Amino acid sequence: MGVVDQGALLRWGVPRLRDLPWRHTRDPWAVLVSEVMLQQTQVPRVIPKWHAFLDAYPTPSACAAASLGEVLRHWQGLGYPRRARNLHACAAAVEAAGAFPDTLDELLALPGIGPYIARTILTFAFERDVAVVDTNIARVYARLLGRRLTPKEVQTAADDALVHGDSWAWNQCLMDLGAVLCRPGTPRCHECPLASGCAWRGGSEPDPATGSAGVSTPQGRFDGSDRQARGRLMQALTVGAVGVSAAAEVMARDATTSARLVDDLCREGLVVRDRDALRLPG
Repeated sequence: MGVVDQGALLRWGVPRLRDLPWRHTRDPWAVLVSEVMLQQTQVPRVIPKWHAFLDAYPTPSACAAASLGEVLRHWQGLGYPRRARNLHACAAAVEAAGAFPDTLDELLALPGIGPYIARTILTFAFERDVAVVDTNIARVYARLLGRRLTPKEVQTAADDALVHGDSWAWNQCLMDLGAVLCRPGTPRCHECPLASGCAWRGGSEPDPATGSAGVSTPQGRFDGSDRQARGRLMQALTVGAVGVSAAAEVMARDATTSARLVDDLCREGLVVRDRDALRLPG
């Protein structure tokens, strides 16, 4: 991909890499935990939770041996508890396999693992020559090429630009470029090491990253949302069982909405209905 000056990006990025704790390990389990946590959660909130979770479950075996309810208790505060359920299921699958998968197909077969997380494990844990595309990287490529990109186009651009033999640093530098300089709304184009080859340089409208595949949009309002209501119940259940009749009050929702949300949580395996009480799964 001719618009990417590989040397310029590495010279800019390597000395400035953000000091994130998961960048100091090549343990695939620790990398997996970080990537699952980082989905839909900001880095500052993830860092203490990542340390605490790995203190409790330093290996897939330790996580697999715990009940889903205990894993959900350790997850409390991060939101989106389906991620914890999937991570617990991944740990069980790795334990059953006897070793951590190290091919794309094997990683994609793990519960809840999509192409992005599978690729991050390959490059950040096993240091394979694999290009990853997160929301920051997708934004960079859309702006470099000056047009909206489909998922296939973004991945092709990333594959073409990959620095073979140094993919760990390359992918991390691209992530940091998008997080620090090529930001949504207010990019710092004058500081960007790739500005000379950027088709969009200067921040003129429309921004080609808007609507491009892999570039996230702002989440809906949390206050008053179903996510907030579900979170209230999940938090209460980390302390003890909640009566079915008390769920609406705990969730601060009307009876109809509460019943629907409880049914959803039970169907997802995150809550167990035991006669007249709700509890976390054993």
